[in-house]
Amino acid sequence: MTIDYICRETKRLKSKYGGDDPFTLARDMGILLVLEPMGCKPRSCKGFFLAQSRKRTIIVNSDLPESLLRIVCMHEIGHAVLHAKQSGGSAFHDFALFESTSRAEYEANMFAADYLLEDDAVLEQLNEDGFFFAAASTLCVPAELLDFKFRILKNKGYKLDVPLMANSNFLKNVEAPFDGADEC
Repeated sequence: MTIDYICRETKRLKSKYGGDDPFTLARDMGILLVLEPMGCKPRSCKGFFLAQSRKRTIIVNSDLPESLLRIVCMHEIGHAVLHAKQSGGSAFHDFALFESTSRAEYEANMFAADYLLEDDAVLEQLNEDGFFFAAASTLCVPAELLDFKFRILKNKGYKLDVPLMANSNFLKNVEAPFDGADEC
């Protein structure tokens, strides 16, 4: 699946449903969203997507702070949109089924980054500050998610230098609150 395809899907969903709230989007798409406590240790499960008998469910760890809940939920919506046909009756789980190099995890991260971070807002923040990590903090996202957005912007032709190369499994290891999350 290409970056262009993922961007077309986020654009299509924004046009159809509007807004950038993943909880409202899940509801509007007919996806059951369940918040369940799963612990707050760094390697605790953050969330997963399950498709079975044409019923789609996203389970998100309710122990996460709000800023991370939104990102995990959107990541799982990415699985629902991009990988539902592949999942059959099995779950897309953030640490059990996929390795750090998983294509599906990479694509779900791209989806979340593109849906949650508007091109103009990212570029404006970089023009104001010019510092990647400060932009991530101001935008209330982990630097790794901003890295995924940078990959999208580079694919669109923007000349950007990325100071890190996030792994597909960054959500598994992200510790909350990340920089700036307290103010978000």
